[in-house]
Amino acid sequence: MSAEETALKAIEQVVADVQRTQRAKDAEGFLALFHPDALWTTAHGKVLIGFDAIADFTRSVLPGASWDGEVTYEVVHTQFLRPDVAAVKVRQLYTDAEGRPESEGAPLYVMTRDDDGRWLLTACQNTQVRVG
Repeated sequence: MSAEETALKAIEQVVADVQRTQRAKDAEGFLALFHPDALWTTAHGKVLIGFDAIADFTRSVLPGASWDGEVTYEVVHTQFLRPDVAAVKVRQLYTDAEGRPESEGAPLYVMTRDDDGRWLLTACQNTQVRVG
């Protein structure tokens, strides 16, 4: 497997971990995916600068989040900006209890590879998709 293929697999695993932690409402698991100097903008435009701000927000909203269906995250495009930096376009889909689409997001995750080889969320924008 090439270095790029290995990186793509690792990046896809981070996105799968985002899905897993969101479904489980696991704030600490979700936060473990972030770079210490991360930047996050929520789907509603709230800007969170630094891990502490992201952690405070996540711990306050994720455990109490409510939805009856499921949420899925799918990598739709990865572009390497450098070997250790990737822009990752994701499709986020919420479905209701019957599996019908309820809402959609189009996050962009800029991920960086840490010194230990782990890919981390570093600069992220979660954008809600509006129909019409």
